[in-house]
Amino acid sequence: MTRRLLSGDYPRSRMLATLLLLILAGLAFAPFAFPGTRSLDVAAKVCVFILLVASYDLLLGYTGIVSFAHTMFFGIGAYGIAIAATRLGPTWGSLVLGSLVALACSALLSLLIGMLSLRVKTIFFAMITLAVASFFAILASQLSGFTGGEDGLTYKLPQLLLPGTKLLEAPLFGVEINGRIVSYYIVFFTAAALFLALLRVVNSPFGRVLQAIRENDFRAEAIGYRSVIYRSVANCVAALAASAAGILYALWLRYAGPDTTLSFDIMIDILLMVVIGGMGTMYGAVVGATLFVIAQTYLQDLMKLASDAAAGIPLLPDLVHPDRWLLWLGILFILSVYRFPAGIVGKLRGRQ
Repeated sequence: MTRRLLSGDYPRSRMLATLLLLILAGLAFAPFAFPGTRSLDVAAKVCVFILLVASYDLLLGYTGIVSFAHTMFFGIGAYGIAIAATRLGPTWGSLVLGSLVALACSALLSLLIGMLSLRVKTIFFAMITLAVASFFAILASQLSGFTGGEDGLTYKLPQLLLPGTKLLEAPLFGVEINGRIVSYYIVFFTAAALFLALLRVVNSPFGRVLQAIRENDFRAEAIGYRSVIYRSVANCVAALAASAAGILYALWLRYAGPDTTLSFDIMIDILLMVVIGGMGTMYGAVVGATLFVIAQTYLQDLMKLASDAAAGIPLLPDLVHPDRWLLWLGILFILSVYRFPAGIVGKLRGRQ
């Protein structure tokens, strides 16, 4: 059973297996182990970004494609259910319809980009995707009557998913089981299932061909594999997974806007997560996304504690002031990349 779920791709390191199990347990029991609105928001964001980063790793780590349009597909998924829920009302039918339309648009657009652009190499394809993503972000901001413009769209969800909906009269393990908990577990189980599906893709014959194309596309072409076709299909699969992540994120936030889904800052964050976790490993998405989101959320709080504790020491309180958290976050990532050039997963697997 475990072999089927992991597609035969085991962690191959006791430390890595332990770390992955701790992350899985933490996410699975987050509503009970870490009660509170903020901690549950962090756990849901980790789930979403694990799926999003894994989908990008399929492109960058396994196929060697550098794309800057990944957040565009993330945004299409989020706007799909946002527009549907706004226009058609907070019903399950509108959410399903919005999700299907978003996935269909992402599949069509990614296939079109792949077939027309993947014939060019490396940086040229990256520039094309950057131009397309920038155009889409501008379009989302300009069509204010349809997308809400810069303000985005805030909408209602079906009654079952509302925080005020109680499913049990008495709390379970001290936690009130309401619509917010249901929303979280929808995000968790869907993200987990899609991550396992991506793990199966990269360990299938199709995934082996993608790795062969990444290593030497001329040799892959010589033995009969059309690299453009395989890259286009990989681009399509990654886009669908990114759109699914966008759907889950919008479902959790009950909001979709340019800053939460289409910002280029998110694209940079995804790249950092892939590199920190380890490219071409899939498990790197789990480790990288978890560490990044937790650091991004709690580093400022830790620095405030350090600044208060260092009161009276010259320069040190100012150096670790919470306002400088981005500086220290950048330093931490530089050190992690320097210390783990193959990513955390690559380092742990090397140690066995």
